[in-house]
Amino acid sequence: MFKTTVEVEGMMCGMCESHVNDAVRKELNPKSVKSSHKDKITEIITKEEPDQEKIRKAIADTGYEVKGIKTEPYEKKGFFGIC
Repeated sequence: MFKTTVEVEGMMCGMCESHVNDAVRKELNPKSVKSSHKDKITEIITKEEPDQEKIRKAIADTGYEVKGIKTEPYEKKGFFGIC
């Protein structure tokens, strides 16, 4: 599994977050995706390492600007992050 953190410029509210999340879901079919307009990031969890250009295009097509992308291996933690 992989965790990709995308710096997104231009999100102003919860609806903006939804637009970005929907675009990412449509393009990547991730395990999970969540955006924060306050933190200006979108976090994507996928089984396979995602194509960063697909992410850039999907988000740019919604009218937002990608400032950076970082992908790293992701290991799901157990209950309460203990295991």
